[in-house]
Amino acid sequence: MLVEVTEARLGDYRPVILAMGTVEPEHDVSFQARVGGRIISRSEHFTPGGVVEKGLVLVEIDPADYENSLKQRQSALDRAMSDLAMEMGRQNVARHDYQALGRQLSDEHRDLVLRRPQLNAARADVKDAEAAVDQARLDLDRTRVKAPFDAQVLSREADVGSRVSEGETLGRLVGTKTGWVASTVPQSSLRWLAFTEKDGHEGSVVHIRNRGAWPEDEFRTGRLWRLVGALEADTRLALVLVAVDDPFARKKSNSGKPPLLINSFVEVSIEGRLMTSIIRLERDNIRKNNTVWIMKDGRLEIRQVDTVFSDARYAYIRDGVKDSEKVITSNLATVAEGARLRLKDAEDGGRPESGSGGKDNNNAVNGG
Repeated sequence: MLVEVTEARLGDYRPVILAMGTVEPEHDVSFQARVGGRIISRSEHFTPGGVVEKGLVLVEIDPADYENSLKQRQSALDRAMSDLAMEMGRQNVARHDYQALGRQLSDEHRDLVLRRPQLNAARADVKDAEAAVDQARLDLDRTRVKAPFDAQVLSREADVGSRVSEGETLGRLVGTKTGWVASTVPQSSLRWLAFTEKDGHEGSVVHIRNRGAWPEDEFRTGRLWRLVGALEADTRLALVLVAVDDPFARKKSNSGKPPLLINSFVEVSIEGRLMTSIIRLERDNIRKNNTVWIMKDGRLEIRQVDTVFSDARYAYIRDGVKDSEKVITSNLATVAEGARLRLKDAEDGGRPESGSGGKDNNNAVNGG
């Protein structure tokens, strides 16, 4: 039978796990007003699609009422502290009177004579007044609504002149520092994946592509971050998170790269852990019952192989095939142990059977 072969090569390889995923933001908040009032100013960046830095004032609510409230609370604190000072003076007078009395009273009566309940009440009034001042300062500070992190604005629900109530939604922000791609992978592939959070170092490299929207050669790079401790209910696949720095491509280093749009459906290619001293063959060359066809001394041998792992393109074999052996890539109508074979290259006048194979052979060895 006329056959084509590829030469098996022992080497170190990384499997590539292909999957699909959905882009999600690491930080996603619908932020609300913490105090009510009329909006008197708005940042020009607080508009859908705008980018804001952490601490930037997005909107300012009219602070006049809260400034007056702070003044009132401060006055109440001053009065409470004055009352405390006066009560402490009365304490001194009461102590002198008690000492002059020269009598021993019960603890309860002595506390009354020395005005200790009045002193405790005066101190409590000061604490209440201090808390009221702190609350008034907080409310005044909350009239300036600030971005909680570096973010992109997805929506804006209020503008200058709007009157908002406490708890009313003002807009939606998503973080720009890091993005997630939530993807599902078979459980059998997990042992070949490295996670940043679990392993304490950079996780597996991930290439992200949007086949429907980006050019064929365009991709973004991320790292495998975390294994979510649950399986998808329908598929029983494991859910993993891929971390991508600067998902909206705002940095100079990512200039010209496509942004990862929230909720977009993308393809991820995850590089697995390095497999050492292993044979890698095209999956099409693995035959029925996990066997391969070997050409040895001009005859067909059917070998059972130990496949460690298979990705979308390759099978990684630990045992059953040796380095430099010729693996038959042709599909044969009749397969019988010991059947006589001849090489197509030799038939066409190319290199003889003992050679390394030819152009197709080299491509297979080098991974295409």
